[in-house]
Amino acid sequence: MLDLSNLKNKRKKFKRVGRGTGSGHGKTCCRGHKGQKSRSGGTKGRHFEGGQTPLYRRLPKKRGFKNLLFKKEYAVVNLFDLEKHEKEISFAKAKQPVKVLGNGEISKAIKVTAAAFSKSAKAKIEKAGGSVVVC
Repeated sequence: MLDLSNLKNKRKKFKRVGRGTGSGHGKTCCRGHKGQKSRSGGTKGRHFEGGQTPLYRRLPKKRGFKNLLFKKEYAVVNLFDLEKHEKEISFAKAKQPVKVLGNGEISKAIKVTAAAFSKSAKAKIEKAGGSVVVC
């Protein structure tokens, strides 16, 4: 039976440092002796990479540079590829995000689900009576 006598305390007591040698956390206050980490303000910032040239200095600063590390790449599908399909097509579970481009014509009303659409592709699909769903 559960009562106050056998109830476990779930809260962990926080460590009180610098309260004398009798506390077990006195003198050096759990920081050890000497060194960078023992001093106040002795940690480097999040940008510090252990002396290695940091990322913000490794990247080129030239005009027109686009950060290709974070560029989102799409697999491309044109409207003339969608003409072959019936009623509904979904690219939601594709390995790479799919973008539908407006190259070609479409005559059927098709519901298309993809990561992105060009303006012309969206207009042509809706003009044919279909619908566009961005996933």
